[in-house]
Amino acid sequence: MVSPWRVVSQEMIDRFADATDDHQFIHCDPERAARETQFGGTIAHGFLTLSLLSAMAFEAVPRLEGADIGVNQGFDTVRFVAPVKTGSRIRTRFVLAKVKPRPSGWVEIAHDVTIEIEGSAKPALTARWLTLAFIPPKD
Repeated sequence: MVSPWRVVSQEMIDRFADATDDHQFIHCDPERAARETQFGGTIAHGFLTLSLLSAMAFEAVPRLEGADIGVNQGFDTVRFVAPVKTGSRIRTRFVLAKVKPRPSGWVEIAHDVTIEIEGSAKPALTARWLTLAFIPPKD
């Protein structure tokens, strides 16, 4: 399962910086980042890239049949492999790794995810993402 491409814009990066209070120049000052870094300009926060998984999963991963809610349980692993330069297009590849029903009606789900950067041999990140879905009992 693969999400559509999406552009990581400077406006998106700036809004994330405001929300997280992380205004480091490599994210928010294009002129200084071009002058003082090897990136040639600003790059997205790693946590911004990670946070986009939810939206991209909604676009690409089918819902578990019968589930009425899903919640994020966290990550077994997260690795930031390559920076996402401002203006880059990214997408996520989702590979279902595990589905384990619990007697309570909750279902544990694990996906191996790779956020790809268009034109890059290296991905932005790789992770094992854990979620839970609830399937209510049938009356």
